[in-house]
Amino acid sequence: MTGHGKIKVLVVDDSALMRQLLSAILAEDPAIEVVGAAVNPLIAREKIKALKPDVLTLDVEMPGMDGITFLQNLMRLRPMPVVMVSSLTEKGADATLRALALGAVDFVTKPQSGLREGMQALVDEICGKVRAAARAHVRSLPPIAAPPAATPAALAGTHMLREQVVVMGASTGGTQAITEILTMLPEQCPGIAIVQHMPPKFTALFAGHLDQQCALEVREARDGERLGWGVALIAPGGRQMELVKDSDGYAVRVYDGAPVNMHRPSVDVLFESAARCAGRNALGIILTGMGGDGARGLRAMKEAGAHTIAQDEATSVIFGMPEQAIRLGGAREVARLERIAGNIVRWVGIPAQHEPSSGTDAAQTPVSG
Repeated sequence: MTGHGKIKVLVVDDSALMRQLLSAILAEDPAIEVVGAAVNPLIAREKIKALKPDVLTLDVEMPGMDGITFLQNLMRLRPMPVVMVSSLTEKGADATLRALALGAVDFVTKPQSGLREGMQALVDEICGKVRAAARAHVRSLPPIAAPPAATPAALAGTHMLREQVVVMGASTGGTQAITEILTMLPEQCPGIAIVQHMPPKFTALFAGHLDQQCALEVREARDGERLGWGVALIAPGGRQMELVKDSDGYAVRVYDGAPVNMHRPSVDVLFESAARCAGRNALGIILTGMGGDGARGLRAMKEAGAHTIAQDEATSVIFGMPEQAIRLGGAREVARLERIAGNIVRWVGIPAQHEPSSGTDAAQTPVSG
């Protein structure tokens, strides 16, 4: 940051209008200073060296070296907080998910029409995400292990309780965290219901990406869909999702409810439904993200007898959501991201597979009270 504490931002976009609009929007925030703009990644590379920005805004789709290739090089050579600027097209959404997997902190989507007026309506979102990015813990993802296979020997001695269910919630940095957890889980795992703050179109693509990498079946949830063992369901962007239970087990209710904590889907909606219908048979996990969505719901789960885990500060991109849950007394345990998959399989009763060793006793910490 500059000497007077402002967040220095470099805007990278091939569109002169977008560079102008983003610079003007960011200039409205007294905590932000736009130190420069670049029309392509090659110019951006030189300006990063000269201007040393704290945060980059980066267009996903640019001619020449595209934003994804540039981001990949940047994260390998000089990791820094990046907020992607994306279109709401399927191509733009797919590229944005790849950017998040490479280490981008967050993204904003361009309006589909009325660019100037639409961007002005996003002032709070854009400035908020840049401010959050400046505080983010940028880290490289470890190589993804091959999905573990659940062998009969691995499952010997476990009760395979069909009453068990896992619910998980995340926001900023969550696509990386969720990917890291799910790719380490065996196929024989309780159903997992997930809320990741993300717009429509993005959630279906995210589920598709995960399904290709995981032993679990991963898909975007549909109303009334069963949540059986070996299945993970992602809440659709723009809709709420609840867990429901009947004599056949768990299913999800997906509906057009009002935003909760300004989010749709909301982590609190999912967690509070798990507290009601699963009680002590549920495991609740709150991951990296900005704000406090999920904190109240995780506490409700704990009070209903569920085991609850909050991701620790060191491995969170943004510690907001886990921190609020811990402060409200909702977390029984605080754990590093790379330990959470192992915690899930131990809770179920399946021996952990592909769990990294840790040389620190702080890898997971019970929370008193």
